[in-house]
Amino acid sequence: MTPKVLTLRGHPRNADVMADTLFRLESTIQARRSADPDSSYVARLTAKGRGKIAQKVGEEATETIIAALTEDKTALTKEAADLVFHLLMLLADCDVSIADVLAELEARDGVSGLVEKAARTE
Repeated sequence: MTPKVLTLRGHPRNADVMADTLFRLESTIQARRSADPDSSYVARLTAKGRGKIAQKVGEEATETIIAALTEDKTALTKEAADLVFHLLMLLADCDVSIADVLAELEARDGVSGLVEKAARTE
């Protein structure tokens, strides 16, 4: 099977390379979760608990929305990166891997969003 090719800033990139970036970030977050909170942002936020991490994800989501609505692509890019980082922190705290998330996205590939949503049990 030929790997999917995605484009970043006009340059074709293999989807595996993009996933590798997420896996490396996930590994870094895992390693820093138990570090000294005085020397690591990840450790400091982790020490504050899941509620605080979730709150930070919400804050970053709001900032991402604001950047999108102001049509500032640079700000949107930076806020989206912050959102992904903090989402990975929350996933790590919940013992959910990026591989789990990517597998779920892969399972949904080619399925209409409307069909997928209708198939969910409430």
